[in-house]
Amino acid sequence: MTHPEIEAEQSHIDRAHLLLEQARDRARKLRGMVEVSRGGTTQARYERDVIEGSIQNRLGQLQLGSASLIFGRIDLDSDDLFHIGRLAVADEQQEPVVVDWRAPVAEPFYRATGRDPMGLVRRRHFVSRGRELLDIEDELFDLDQLDEGFQGHGALLAALDQNRDGQLRDIVATIQGEQDEIIRDPLKGMLIVQGGPGTGKTVVALHRAAYLLYTHRFPLEGQGVLVVGPNRLFLRYIEQVLPSLGEAGVYLTVLADLLGDIFDDVRVTLPDSSDSAAVKGNERMVSVIADAIRDRERALRDDLVVGFGLTRLRISVSQSRGIVREARRRYRRHNAGRRYVEREFFAALAASHHSQPDVDNVRHRLRRDPRVLEALERMWPVLTPAQLLRDLFGSEALIASAAGKYFSEEESLTLFRTRGESLSDYRWSDADVALLDEAYSGLGPRLDRQRKARDPEVRTFGHIVVDETQDHTPMALRMICRRSLNGSMTLVGDIAQATAPGAAANWDEVLNYMPDGASEHRVRELTLSYRIPAPNLELANKVLAVAAPELAPPKAVRSVGSPPRVVEVAGQPVASAQSLVEKAVSMVLEESEALGGGSVAVIAPASLIEMVDESLRVKGVDYGRATTASRNVSGPLHPKIALVPVQLVKGLELDGTVVIEPASILDEEPQGLRALFVALTRSTKRLAIVHARPLPRVLVD
Repeated sequence: MTHPEIEAEQSHIDRAHLLLEQARDRARKLRGMVEVSRGGTTQARYERDVIEGSIQNRLGQLQLGSASLIFGRIDLDSDDLFHIGRLAVADEQQEPVVVDWRAPVAEPFYRATGRDPMGLVRRRHFVSRGRELLDIEDELFDLDQLDEGFQGHGALLAALDQNRDGQLRDIVATIQGEQDEIIRDPLKGMLIVQGGPGTGKTVVALHRAAYLLYTHRFPLEGQGVLVVGPNRLFLRYIEQVLPSLGEAGVYLTVLADLLGDIFDDVRVTLPDSSDSAAVKGNERMVSVIADAIRDRERALRDDLVVGFGLTRLRISVSQSRGIVREARRRYRRHNAGRRYVEREFFAALAASHHSQPDVDNVRHRLRRDPRVLEALERMWPVLTPAQLLRDLFGSEALIASAAGKYFSEEESLTLFRTRGESLSDYRWSDADVALLDEAYSGLGPRLDRQRKARDPEVRTFGHIVVDETQDHTPMALRMICRRSLNGSMTLVGDIAQATAPGAAANWDEVLNYMPDGASEHRVRELTLSYRIPAPNLELANKVLAVAAPELAPPKAVRSVGSPPRVVEVAGQPVASAQSLVEKAVSMVLEESEALGGGSVAVIAPASLIEMVDESLRVKGVDYGRATTASRNVSGPLHPKIALVPVQLVKGLELDGTVVIEPASILDEEPQGLRALFVALTRSTKRLAIVHARPLPRVLVD
């Protein structure tokens, strides 16, 4: 039955879109007011650039793409009513036609309940496709009738049932009360959001970034908002959420790209063993790097004697030791002390002769002498982080000197690797990134002769959102904290999904690793799993009970759904791997057909990825393989069938998943049970498991 007000609401939507287009036209016309010819003054060109930037920013805020502008309405007991949408739209008299979802007046749309209606008499949800209004769902605020659990049942379930297309969508139309509280939490301090799979923690964090920018436009627009993701696949997956909310200026990045903003020549392409990654991520590496820097601040081995015309100048070992000692006392960052060491070095040479030659003359005449250069490089070399760590990792003696007090010999030697032909050809791993940043913090930028920095300083941000925080090592967390201007951060994650080597066991551990701001923190928990059907979540929670027994399992909002399919492949051990892969590929095609065009992920352990890839290709399946591509490669997951290594699947959601060989996932991953839990909780509709080895007992029991 058609809602009696659907035509009137459609008319309101059409008018809002017309007014929005007029606002875009006005923004475009502003360009004509700032045209400056080639002969314009510097001031005029500067003003043009500033205004052009503002116009571009405004046009970005007014872009919706295919998203619906209006998704609801609230009727107040004061007889006022407001239409709630993605951004604010006003008429010719500046009266609101659409209220931005982040405005205070819109808060009851997400938070009102029967016990606390917040002044509402009605909450209306729109079901739309672009500009077309398809249906209306009304909630009347009668204490005896309104459900206290979650609001907008029809709109919420309709959104959850939509097929995924390889990219994360916003949830602005269906934000629930517990999510809205987190989104609108104050800016100051550190907010920790613990949420199980399907609770929407990632989209909540992104909506929070958009809300904070709206509420605190000044100063955040100038200070910047940073979102740190676990890998580039994840960034491509979430990249459309903030633009769909009218915020295109948020900086989405991975840690390696933050380092790349300082050093263009650092190539992060090297895989690391789990043992090496665990050592490099350990907070004891702070002391190792500090000692590695200190090891490069050394007294001379022997007295240095150099000719100066007809005389000979000398600097003794004890004098050089005193210069190094004083430079350490004076300068917090290594490279800043080089000028002092040079000055005292040449002063000592000048003072060594009874004629007391002029220090500047001594410096000018001897600064290119090979013996002098060698002495200065021994005492206090100017270093980049890459030079420091390449030298350290390439010498067992240097490793023993810097790391021997903090790690066992076996642990220390995981750092060793050959230096290669040149620094430009040297490759770095993801675990090295935070170490390079730590080294930069201790070394500081290189300075030119006028004491100006040759390297950029670290950029800071007014607010930082960190997703999958539980997998960031202590060293990575230190790197992130150095980007925080004022300690304002949102840390999002799920301890049960901590799968990285050396991952934190609880949030207290994470806080202990945060050098600043941890004293002022709040913890919020998301308890309802909106994405995962109850039958799938029930199976995954069996794993959770063993992997993280201290955590309460999330509760499924969707009580019905297809039960998981579990298929065993029988065969001889030699043939079982190929038989397993072939069966998995056939199940992928079955699941894709059953979903009617929805997205399916094939989740496989590392040992089977290449075989699955080859089988999909040979069978002519239209699919894509998920990778952590370079920063210059863009593109979401394949919208239909994606082959995803279990290490990369965290944070993604798809309509269906086929999980291959759970026992191998347990064996191969550093945190096998938690990796399996992640793999089992990616699907919004259908889950299939195919195995040749016996199922892990945790799934059978």
